[in-house]
Order: sequence, then structure tokens, then C-alpha cells
Amino acid sequence: MENKSFNLYRYSIPVDSQLVLRDRFLKRREGLIVRVACSRDGWGEIAPLPGFSRETLDEAQAQAIEWLTAWQNASCEAPRVPLDGCYPSVAFGISAAMDDMKGYLQDAGNYQAAPLCYGDPDELYAELNNLEGEKVAKIKVGMYEANRDGLIADMFLEAIPDLQLRLDANRQWSLEKALQFAAKVKPEHRTRIQFLEEPCKTPELSREFARQTGIPIAWDETVREADFALTQEAHLAAIVIKPTLVGSIQDCVHLIRQAQALGMKAVISSSLESSLGLGQLARMAAQYTPNVTPGLDTLDLMNYQILRPWPGSTLPLLNLDSEFIEKII
Repeated sequence: MENKSFNLYRYSIPVDSQLVLRDRFLKRREGLIVRVACSRDGWGEIAPLPGFSRETLDEAQAQAIEWLTAWQNASCEAPRVPLDGCYPSVAFGISAAMDDMKGYLQDAGNYQAAPLCYGDPDELYAELNNLEGEKVAKIKVGMYEANRDGLIADMFLEAIPDLQLRLDANRQWSLEKALQFAAKVKPEHRTRIQFLEEPCKTPELSREFARQTGIPIAWDETVREADFALTQEAHLAAIVIKPTLVGSIQDCVHLIRQAQALGMKAVISSSLESSLGLGQLARMAAQYTPNVTPGLDTLDLMNYQILRPWPGSTLPLLNLDSEFIEKII
């Protein structure tokens, strides 16, 4: 019988000082790296997102140690230890490590992430014009004036005729503000908005926004509500799945299959994981949503990569002996 083992590491790396999450500046990204082994190694990342995850990193660490200890004490032939009841970040990180170890997670990844547009719009035109494959980009809206957001979205769509946009408002707008945004986007350009995630403070108001404007919407926060049930709705084009906030790979695949059966996009999206976690998400996207560009363009907000590099990134790569990484077990 093979011996089981695990290790847990905790990282803390600097991030872009301009990064704002739910009205707070995030200066460091912290998380856990988990290694499991039973004949071969598997790796995962547990990284609750401040302001979005219900669990803290300390709570996730305690639960991960408890689960991994129970797994190690069971035989390799024993039924798998369930992840039911685990925090979403713990369930995702451990399920990724287990699927990595068992070969269930395919090696190939979809690294063609939709670029996240922030900063000076003029500097983004060249990058967006040179996109290969599906020319789709993402813009965060809702942090500034709705009129300004609408003008910027319209400007991109005007300047790059084959560009499609995904927009994310994080429930920041009233219906009135959302309609102010839409008023600045020319009707002929609205057809190239793939979807606007959660434009209004409630799903009901978001539905009304879509009804009045014809702009498709997507559920993000709504997917994670306890009573969520995916159904076909007018103007609902997609669901956005952030595994760190949703749960295990198996839970995510269940949602993906539901969306696909209803003819909707299911978009795998990041929660500011390190290059290790982003790589696992890219592999998930290639395996389970092969024809959809994932939303994984967050690595450049980091100052470093961890353990596994992202293809094409020039950021320094940290190994486990780095000063930014502490071995827990």
C-alpha cells in the first residue's frame, strides 16, 4: 500500500497597490499551497478572497489541516473523504490537488484569458487589437460614474470593430445608475457586449435593466447564494464560476453542465489566485468549458509567481524556500 503524505505552505506576496476590492486596498495576497501525495504528487491552492469569501485564511488553514489529516489516516483504497461542509476555498484547493494527483485534471490549459482592462484606455488599444482567437476583453465598472463607464465601454467598441466586451459591476448600481451607463452605449454596440455581470444591487433589478436595455446579463454573486437554482431566463447569457468562492471542482462541474444544457456560457474566473491556482483554473477551463474564453487575466496584479509559471509571464517565480512562503506542515 502506498504511503500518503501532505504538506501545507502559507504565502504572502505583494500585489499592485492600485487594486481595490470592495472599497478596500489589497496590498498583499495571502493563501495556502497544498501538496498531497499517494504514489504521485498533486498541488492546489486555498486562497480566500478578502471581502468576498466568508472564511478567513486562518479558518481555512485550520479546516484544511483537519481534512488532510483525516485523508492521510485513511487507506488509499478507502472511500474518498467528502468535501461537503468545507469552506469553498478549502474545497476547491483540496479537490484540485486531489484531481491533480489522480490525473483527473488534464494537463493542457486554456491560457487565452480575456484581458482585464484597467488603467489608461489609450494604452490598451494596441493590446486589444493584437488579441488572437476570440477577441474579448473585460472591464470592471461601477467604481466610478456610470456615465463615464458607459462612455469608456462605447469607446472601446467603436475603436475596435471586432471586439466583444464582458463587463462586471459587482452589484454596485441602482437601476437608475445602470440605465445611465446603458444610455452612453450606442444601440448598435450593445450587441457586442457578451454580458454585464450583476449590474444592479438585486437580481430583480438586474433583470429589469436587461429587459429595458436588451444588454445580456450574467450571474456571479447570485450563483453563490444558498437558494440559487439555475433556470433559463430572458437576457441571461452566462454564469461566472469562481471556484475559490463556489467550492470543489465537482461542484463547479455540476454548475457548468447545468449552464451548458440551457445553452448558456459558463465562464471559469479567478479570485486573484497565484500562478499556481490560475494554472489549475486554466486546466479546468480547457477540460470543462473548451469553447469559452476564461476570465483569468489577474496575474499581472501580482509581483511574483508561485511554484508553477504562467505561460509567457516574465514575473519572478518563487519556490517553496522563498522568504514569502512559510511551511506550516
